[in-house]
Amino acid sequence: MSRARTRQARVAETIARGVMGAMAASVIAVALFVLAYIVYQGVGAIDWQFLTDVPRDRGRAGGIYPVIIGTVYVVTATAAFTLPVGVLAGIYLSEYAPRNLATRAIRLAITNMAGVPSIVYGLFGLAAFVLAAGIGRSVLAAALTLTCMTLPVVITATEEALRQIPQDIRQASLALGATKLRTIYKVVLPAAAPGIVTGSILGLARAAGETAPILFTGAVFQMRQTPDSPLSQFMALPYHIYAQVTSVPDWNRTLVWGTVLVLVAGVSIVSMVAAAWRSVQRRKIKW
Repeated sequence: MSRARTRQARVAETIARGVMGAMAASVIAVALFVLAYIVYQGVGAIDWQFLTDVPRDRGRAGGIYPVIIGTVYVVTATAAFTLPVGVLAGIYLSEYAPRNLATRAIRLAITNMAGVPSIVYGLFGLAAFVLAAGIGRSVLAAALTLTCMTLPVVITATEEALRQIPQDIRQASLALGATKLRTIYKVVLPAAAPGIVTGSILGLARAAGETAPILFTGAVFQMRQTPDSPLSQFMALPYHIYAQVTSVPDWNRTLVWGTVLVLVAGVSIVSMVAAAWRSVQRRKIKW
């Protein structure tokens, strides 16, 4: 009887492994197909002029230089606001916050914020930053709106990365005479850095590809110059793609797909660099 059960368990494990492998292969195949399709459609537009010229004829000709620069400005400003606040909040929730009802309520609120649709954040940014705060439609208003949207991801990623560090490491550092703050700064954070960076990159990548939040808070359809201050309006890759497809008659398919390829390539390159750094750092960690 025991042999029969063992045989059944092995068969079930083999089937489960095959099904999960097939699902994983399907996801990878779909991702590769989408990437290959974007490259096939957009590679014809990629040249030096396309990357350094300004849009002409409502985007049906010319390039996307102001669009790229505007996107870089907004994502950089978002990172400057999001990362310090998100990482510090994650450290507090993981290392200092008491285990009580208030802390559980805060975590629940953060989880719920991560699931709020981006268009709701756009309307919030319009009401809070553009109108109530008087910032106007600008890089700053868009960055603050994207910060609100990205913070839950960074906070959650930071907290989870810190929780994965064994308590023995903290206790060993404290036993050697280090303060709690020094233990966190010198021991815990370096060990958790790969996970924190991964979560932060995922959050910022989402921010780079969002249209609704910047639609209400600062993105414009046509602009020949790059932003000259945080209070300037700007062009951005996701909104440029949206506006071309929905508002421009006889839009240039090659240029639009080229813009899509630039956006996907930019996010992918940053993600790959972060993944490579994370892999190197994880190999250095030993416990």
